[in-house]
Amino acid sequence: MKSPFNARTLSFDAGAINATIQRALASAGLDTTTGPMHDVTETIRRALAKVRLAEASPRSDNEPAIDVVAHVVPSGEETSTAWDRKPSIGESPQRTGSFETHEFSNAAGSRAYKVYVPAGESAAPRAMIVMLHGCTQSADDFAAGTQMNRLADEHGFMVVYPEQAAHANASKCWNWFKPQDQLRGAGEPSLIAGIVGEVAFRHGTDTRRIYVAGLSAGAAMAVVLGETYPELFAGIGVHSGLPYGSAHDIPSALAAMKGGRSGMPGLKNVPDATTPRRKAVQPVPVIVFHGDRDHTVRQTNGAHIVQQAWDAHSAQGGDSGLRVSTQSGATPAGRRFSRTIHADTEGQARIESWTLHGAGHAWSGGHPTGSYTDGTGPDASAEMVRFFMALPRAAR
Repeated sequence: MKSPFNARTLSFDAGAINATIQRALASAGLDTTTGPMHDVTETIRRALAKVRLAEASPRSDNEPAIDVVAHVVPSGEETSTAWDRKPSIGESPQRTGSFETHEFSNAAGSRAYKVYVPAGESAAPRAMIVMLHGCTQSADDFAAGTQMNRLADEHGFMVVYPEQAAHANASKCWNWFKPQDQLRGAGEPSLIAGIVGEVAFRHGTDTRRIYVAGLSAGAAMAVVLGETYPELFAGIGVHSGLPYGSAHDIPSALAAMKGGRSGMPGLKNVPDATTPRRKAVQPVPVIVFHGDRDHTVRQTNGAHIVQQAWDAHSAQGGDSGLRVSTQSGATPAGRRFSRTIHADTEGQARIESWTLHGAGHAWSGGHPTGSYTDGTGPDASAEMVRFFMALPRAAR
């Protein structure tokens, strides 16, 4: 498979662009040496440096990647009017909490992770959201793009960002497609669960309000965690992800991403009798986002995640039938969407699915300071937080 990362964009002089921006800000009477505008100009400088570095170091055709297509972030007025509820580039986000790096090790290896703790005291133990980045991303990149730390400041929860190691996957993808990483007590699920346990113990987190969300490969791993550690996670957020047990190696992963599904009726790429087959059975509440123009991970994957969740809830027995309602709308930036809610008999949403019409493989409502973001909205981060915080505390 030829990696789209090899496609080159037009070269440009990053230094000249940065200098032009500096002159424009100075002519407006803005001080870029100190204070909020210094942070803004530093963000611009780093972003330009990243693009210049990417031009200088293209990827090899032989380097595998699971997430490979970035959706272009809209520019101009559409970005500033997007339904993302974020500060504009001229504002200074008030991030007064701590954002620290740690490392966790167990028999499966070790992984670095970052923890964001909002400033101030909390009268009750804080909730926690675990955020799993996509391929080629880092904890800092994912935090910038999703703006989850800003929401943590608003709502008082903690955010944990486990980080995949390059030695575990050359493209820093979570290995959701490997059989050894789809099991409880083994591989990457055990590492992420261990990180959660370590942070919860250190900070006295409310263990009945821990949630996990991710993008693409990170979303697929979030689904794995919901299945392998259902007692640990009270809810799952899946953006452009894949269902549990949909692949068992890289070829089947690539097929699944394009819409094929191992072990699912009526689809190609069905494994032989020696291939492990896994079925999702844990009815953990889930919210799903997927663009219907996603050519990296086809939208059918989001539909299969919803179906797996529906089947798991139905298998509980008794009056567990879910009532379905659908609404549609559009963001101020023009992104049309359909939102389907599957609620229990008490009206509690158990499955929520958003189809983003015309959207590609990128975090909906994301901020352009992070990669793989689409600023036209709706704001997936805010909607996931809303969904999580409305859930009843997990039973223990």
